[in-house]
Amino acid sequence: MRLLFFAGSTREGSYNKKLARLGQHIAEVNGIEAVFVDLRNYPMPLYDGDFETKEGPPVKAREFKALLGEYQGVFIASPEYNSSVTPLLKNTLDWVTRVRDKGETGLEVFKSRVFAISGASPGYYGAMRSLLTLRQILAVGIGALVIPEQIAVPRAVDAFEADGSLKDKGQQALCKSVVEALAVAARKFAGS
Repeated sequence: MRLLFFAGSTREGSYNKKLARLGQHIAEVNGIEAVFVDLRNYPMPLYDGDFETKEGPPVKAREFKALLGEYQGVFIASPEYNSSVTPLLKNTLDWVTRVRDKGETGLEVFKSRVFAISGASPGYYGAMRSLLTLRQILAVGIGALVIPEQIAVPRAVDAFEADGSLKDKGQQALCKSVVEALAVAARKFAGS
């Protein structure tokens, strides 16, 4: 069983990259194979139907879809931009759904694995509003199974220790429980 971790940000000091890396670390400590990927390595043009008609989905969308297909569980850390997900994250998800092999709808890679969502923000709500949107995109728009457990880390500027863990022990325990719930659900889902 393998888990994939990524953030909806390419920013160097991204709190959400820290959160995704923390999730990866928790998984590895629990003996789960886990990988963190940076969306910086998967640049895609802004989704454009005319571009898609002429060129097809970009190579990086195909590569990212193939990467998703290698993992039974996916942990996404979503920043919050104006009470929603980042354009980067939405664009990535949109393009991946457009990668359609013969006889596919483009949604199979999302419907055949389990997702966990999380977010960190300097604000009081800890990216909670972006998580509502992300859950809607994944579950309603794409048809993915998103576990109910999630973590929203407020005041992210001061939330992390130098070693990458969360200063608040309750938040640290919650992050651990989300990763463990993802692993359990992914294992069950893959076995069904």
